[in-house]
Amino acid sequence: MSKTPKEIVKSAYEVDLILNLDELVNYLHPDIELDWSSSFGFLKKDFDGIISMFKEMTVSFESMRCDISHLLAEGDTVTIRCTFYAGTIENPGKEEYFAHFITIWELKDDKLYRGYQIS
Repeated sequence: MSKTPKEIVKSAYEVDLILNLDELVNYLHPDIELDWSSSFGFLKKDFDGIISMFKEMTVSFESMRCDISHLLAEGDTVTIRCTFYAGTIENPGKEEYFAHFITIWELKDDKLYRGYQIS
């Protein structure tokens, strides 16, 4: 039995990508695009850009956890609101707030395909 779009997004966000970076490719569509409005400005990420971003994060963080507060689905579109916490290499064993995100995901072939994110 395949997962619903809501279950796919939830499981993608529950993976500790710092410790399990190889699992990320299981959730990303090869043609993924993420439009991200952040405090640093507008960013557009594709598959390689997203993988690169998480690879860079493994240098600074020893773990990452997502606390999901809202998860809404309509068809193949899922909206998630969450807070990320990370354990830094400089402060082992202590988890710190990292960022708040709201993302609307469109899924295709049971993978994250188009994302519209604000943080």
